Amino acid sequence: MNIKNLILGFALSLTILSCNKEENGGTVTAEDAKASAQIDAMNDDVSNIVEEQEAMTYDNSTSGKTPDSANSELTACATITRVPAFGTPLTPGQTVTKTIDFGTGCTLDNGNVLSGQIVITFVFQPNTESRTINYSFVNFFHNGIEFDGNKTFTRLLVATNPQDTPHPSVTMNMDLTATFPNGAVYHRVGQRVREIIEGFGTLPWADNVYEITGSWTTTGPNGGTQTSTITTPLHVKMSCIAVHKPLTVSGIITIVRNNTTATLDFGNGECDNLAVLTVNGNTFNIVIGN
Repeated sequence: MNIKNLILGFALSLTILSCNKEENGGTVTAEDAKASAQIDAMNDDVSNIVEEQEAMTYDNSTSGKTPDSANSELTACATITRVPAFGTPLTPGQTVTKTIDFGTGCTLDNGNVLSGQIVITFVFQPNTESRTINYSFVNFFHNGIEFDGNKTFTRLLVATNPQDTPHPSVTMNMDLTATFPNGAVYHRVGQRVREIIEGFGTLPWADNVYEITGSWTTTGPNGGTQTSTITTPLHVKMSCIAVHKPLTVSGIITIVRNNTTATLDFGNGECDNLAVLTVNGNTFNIVIGN
């Protein structure tokens, strides 16, 4: 999603309010705030793509390459290959490698531009409730930012409220490096858990609703660290893409750096482009959308 306005408001607010705090890597800068939000956007897109491609292997393990465009996170500009090759029947215990190649530039439905490759590897285990997916980047860029590092998903089938039938819960372990066009390098370590709470097992994917929890730490080029924790679970509505709005519609992220604390509240569930930023008791209305 396009979060330019959020980035600018968030960065400016934290920079002003923390201008006298120089310990532990200095203050929150506009560059650091912008970088953190851009890394979050990449994580969201990659999570969607990797989960979808693993799931499609189980939906059609022999000849399925990718779902039709109406139900897919991807667009026609992404090329997908598999080892064993598409058309080859898979057997339980077999290792599968899928390469999603975005070429020199592929625009997703949310407007983000990807290039390079994501390579995912997993063991085909159709009768297990817990599956691990490893993935890596090859010359991979997200909106002009290069990402590197090996990551792991653990996918479980759980039965929890409000969806009591078994449905996926995916834990994303993040340990990645982002290199920006100006040479600035950021390192992100942490964990996100994403559970589908509505729409599992139905098509199109637009009826899906996800709940996200987790926390992560980002270290910037000046050595300063910033910790983000989802203190109220985020809710993501895939149907919001139809009106070209941000997908995160509720929940709160708390951000801490040195003695500065901020909260970002995504609202009450509406497909709007608004969030409320609160920093040390000061409240700002933030426009997030395109």
